[in-house]
Amino acid sequence: MKKLPIVWQRLVTPDGRTCERCGTTQKEMERAVEKLSLALAPLGIRPVLETRAIDEKTFKANPAESNRIWMGGRPMEEWLEGKAGASPCCSVCGESECRTVEVEETVFEAIPENLILKAGLLAASSLIEPATRETPPSQTANSGRAGRDK
Repeated sequence: MKKLPIVWQRLVTPDGRTCERCGTTQKEMERAVEKLSLALAPLGIRPVLETRAIDEKTFKANPAESNRIWMGGRPMEEWLEGKAGASPCCSVCGESECRTVEVEETVFEAIPENLILKAGLLAASSLIEPATRETPPSQTANSGRAGRDK
């Protein structure tokens, strides 16, 4: 079975807290991966979720790395023809502008299940091998031979 790697990372404080948007994304991610597992199994593809924690020092150096998702080695927003942005978050994140994703002129702070599903399905489609089919014998070759044999 082929694996579809999904990586999601977010800020986690030393006492185990994360911000509300990352907490919401986590719930959405869990539901989406469960649905992707069911949908992709008949195609021989298994989504594999890796969740990474970012410490506060790393987060402060680059807040845009929190609540970031990759599907099949590419940022989720690339699959969706979207772009990353930023907006103020909450107490856990301090004064930082946290990652957002914009798709079709809608900005998402927490990543909804439907976007994760769509990106996952697009990423999975890149794992499907093209169909191979045998070329049937040429009809003209057979008809030409039959004509000569008479």
